[in-house]
Amino acid sequence: MSGAALGIEIVVVFFLALFLLHRYGDFRKQQRMVLFGTLLAWYLCFLIVFILPLDVSTTIYKQCKIDHEEHASVPTSLPSNHTAANTSVTPTKSVPKPCYKPWSYIPDGIMPVFWRVVYWTSQCLTWLLLPFMQSYARSGGFSITGKIKTALIENAIYYGTYLLIFGSLLIYVAVHPQWHLSWYELQTIGITAANTWGLFLLVLLLGYGLVEIPRSYWNASRHGHLLIKTYFKASKLMTEKADAEENLEDVMEEVRKVSESIKYNHPLRKYIDTILRKCPVDYQEKMGRNMDDYEDFDDKQNTYPSEKSLVKLHKQVIYAVQRHNRTRVQWQILLQQAIHLEDVAKNETSSAHQFVHSFPSSEPAGWFSRYVYTPTAEWYWECFLKCWFYRLLSVVLTLFSVAVVWSECTFFSTRPVLSLFAVFIQLAERDYNYLYIEMACFVTIFFLCTCVYSTVFRIRVFNYYYLASHHQTDAYSLQFSGMLFCRLTPPLCLNFLGLIHMDSAISHQQKEQTAYTSIMGSMRVLSFIANGFYIYYPMLIVILCIATYFSLGTRCLNLLGFQQFVGDSEMTSDLIDEGKELIRRGNQQGSTESLDEWKERYGNQREDYTARNRGSHEMKETSYSDTVAASNNRQAKYSRSGSRSERDCIELLQDAEPLDFNAETLTDDPLEAEPGRHAGGRYLSMSSSRSRIFDDV
Repeated sequence: MSGAALGIEIVVVFFLALFLLHRYGDFRKQQRMVLFGTLLAWYLCFLIVFILPLDVSTTIYKQCKIDHEEHASVPTSLPSNHTAANTSVTPTKSVPKPCYKPWSYIPDGIMPVFWRVVYWTSQCLTWLLLPFMQSYARSGGFSITGKIKTALIENAIYYGTYLLIFGSLLIYVAVHPQWHLSWYELQTIGITAANTWGLFLLVLLLGYGLVEIPRSYWNASRHGHLLIKTYFKASKLMTEKADAEENLEDVMEEVRKVSESIKYNHPLRKYIDTILRKCPVDYQEKMGRNMDDYEDFDDKQNTYPSEKSLVKLHKQVIYAVQRHNRTRVQWQILLQQAIHLEDVAKNETSSAHQFVHSFPSSEPAGWFSRYVYTPTAEWYWECFLKCWFYRLLSVVLTLFSVAVVWSECTFFSTRPVLSLFAVFIQLAERDYNYLYIEMACFVTIFFLCTCVYSTVFRIRVFNYYYLASHHQTDAYSLQFSGMLFCRLTPPLCLNFLGLIHMDSAISHQQKEQTAYTSIMGSMRVLSFIANGFYIYYPMLIVILCIATYFSLGTRCLNLLGFQQFVGDSEMTSDLIDEGKELIRRGNQQGSTESLDEWKERYGNQREDYTARNRGSHEMKETSYSDTVAASNNRQAKYSRSGSRSERDCIELLQDAEPLDFNAETLTDDPLEAEPGRHAGGRYLSMSSSRSRIFDDV
């Protein structure tokens, strides 16, 4: 089994990273370079987490052998008052227990090389390659050379800052007469600086995750709370969806104008064709029908856009299409979740103990549904067992969170040992129970990673960073997550080793170091960080946990005008009512056909963007001013007629009696409204675009 465990975990972790990338990325549409960079970053970080317990057990075995060698080299001595006849007295030094090689023992020389390759590859990714690849993937250039040029220009300040800081430090060390730092010490200073930055962010994310993860499972056991929060999300998501559709319309209008001005034989026409290939299929067909391929261009009579403006337009098209597709898919998923939660609420009071779906699937039931997950079994799981399972899981996770908070505040104490995780590892170390040591290390570090990584997946920074499942994450967000993982994982592992007293720089014990710690270097080069920041800064996690428990950040954002889910807020209640109405209309639309047919009909086709927001206004105001007529003519170019059921689905936001109006925008005279825009009321969720900045955290 020597080295077999290492090989098995390397393969398992690879498929785990590949599965997550498939869930959030899109293998068919996204660039191979983006997928490879993100996969490599995630894979290396997960690899560190899974392999570190093997390093701990191997280090404990090496420490055992060292103790035996020291005991063998020290001669046993007898007390001076004993006679020669009394020769059976026990020596003053106790005999240590025999050492047993762990089943997952890794031979000497493998782990240092392994950690060195993994660590420095991840650092090159996070500080050099991924920032460049981010700019390359987000660039609107039409050639590889143009994208590389744009990426270099965007990262010039980024890389220049690093070079300036590093150069200043080298000059300072060179001219300082008392400092004679070797290359190893300079390398350790660089590693310490990177880990310090990572620890600063790690504590912030960990303080949020330690409270939010147990609370999320507890709230998941409350079906009523989960349903009203889904209504709240539906209201906000519809706002973002309408905004994405409007943004796509504006961008497509710009593309149409440029496409009509640049004819087939213009030198820039190849760039227009590239942009058109990124547009939705319906827009491509309509623009193709409206273009006269036999009309030549005239440089003297027309003004044409520059290549730089086309690059900018190309970038806008990519962003608008991706955002529109994401919100459309998320709306379909959220609608299904709301329908399922409403079904659970209805079936909870059922005396037949048979789970009945509002929209039964049209596909034939498989053997699992016929014999195992029957309607009776589904009722007991959804209405009874699931909530208790989530509550029990929430209690267990809460105990883990309390243990982590206590250990983070006391891990620097070695006599007595106050860190709970150090106590557990030392108890298992006495009996050399390597399997228990590895399992305890794995569970602990896995829980820490779950708290930190889940926060990375939940957080949202405007519309620039947002990890959306079901293949809806853009290239920029995927690579940004890879950068965060590579920067957070090394300090997280060092923090874990400090919790179990396996890092001598913090515990100040003369023990065998793990191979991972030896790669990090001795933190004593910067004693004020090893003895100060690394010990006392994690205590801040107590304040962060208290602030997260009382939702202080959410309440502050809500007071500032950012729409957040706060139970005692009047605005939250209004948004819940609005979301409930939106879900109700979705249910009414789906009541005439099965859910699968409805998803196939409305989830896969390209939605009618203009008709949803402006179609009814266009039909009623054909006799208004020329400005309104011209705007409607432009919109009619992308409109298409539909059946009665299609119009009913489209009118989710066009009710004659909305739930609530913004009185400032309500007017009786359509001419006073903005030309081409609907003059009716607005839902409360559409009253502020700032609500999307801090949706999840």
